[in-house]
Amino acid sequence: MNDSRVMPARLYGVKPETGGHVEVLLLNNTDGDNWETLVKPAKRAKVGTEISFGDGKLTATVTEELEHGGRMIEFHYDGIFMEILDQLGEMPLPPYIKEKLDDPEMYQTVYSREIGSAAAPTAGLHFTRELLKKIEEKGVKLVYLTLHVGLGTFRPVSEENIEDHKMHSEFYRLTEDAAKTLNEVKANGGRIVATGTTSIRTLETIGTKFNGEIRADSGWTDIFIKPGYKWQVVDAFITNFHLPKSTLVMLVASFTGRENILNAYRHAVSEKYRFFSFGDAMFIY
Repeated sequence: MNDSRVMPARLYGVKPETGGHVEVLLLNNTDGDNWETLVKPAKRAKVGTEISFGDGKLTATVTEELEHGGRMIEFHYDGIFMEILDQLGEMPLPPYIKEKLDDPEMYQTVYSREIGSAAAPTAGLHFTRELLKKIEEKGVKLVYLTLHVGLGTFRPVSEENIEDHKMHSEFYRLTEDAAKTLNEVKANGGRIVATGTTSIRTLETIGTKFNGEIRADSGWTDIFIKPGYKWQVVDAFITNFHLPKSTLVMLVASFTGRENILNAYRHAVSEKYRFFSFGDAMFIY
């Protein structure tokens, strides 16, 4: 299970020189006070542009232009960045969710603790503390890893040849204790069941890196799991119904086969299942 916690990553700022309004979405903390971000409208954020948030409590400078509207930004502030972000930022809900949540915790898993994601690992939203307790009482070992979710995972594939699609990198971490537990499960003939595509991408990144072995590791992954991929670690998984033309659909299809997943989606549509972040889930094995 991915224990990453969603940041209040959406900031609304003003350009002091012109008074123009901009929206900044934090994606990855690359180092220090430097962040990879998405800026809207991107044309208002050239290199050198200054942006002020919260009447100057937080300021920023655009340091580099990236593709797809991305910008590298360096922040300037007094105090602790995450505390300021809690005060000024908003939860970055998906665009198809039009209303604000009554309780922002609805978009956090009950086991989230490592802050750093721009979107929730939504397969985990199905689990309550009571359900997790019942699962453990069945003898299932719960293991937590971290992958900070960026928005690149959800970007539609626009290239005609999927081999040309470039994945964004996301930070992941698997601890020594977690790796030990997973290896013990495998050695005893058990299955590794991943909760969501982010857990899959973490475990398969490590498995690919170490020739099928599960080791403690951390780093950045841009793994693109698609039909033809040879699975290394994961035996089964839980996942929601995903957006069309997304890399997430391709990931699922690489495990199930194209026709099987298309049949599952046809059934879901005919039975009016709920799709996307707050939707229903599948157990695939």
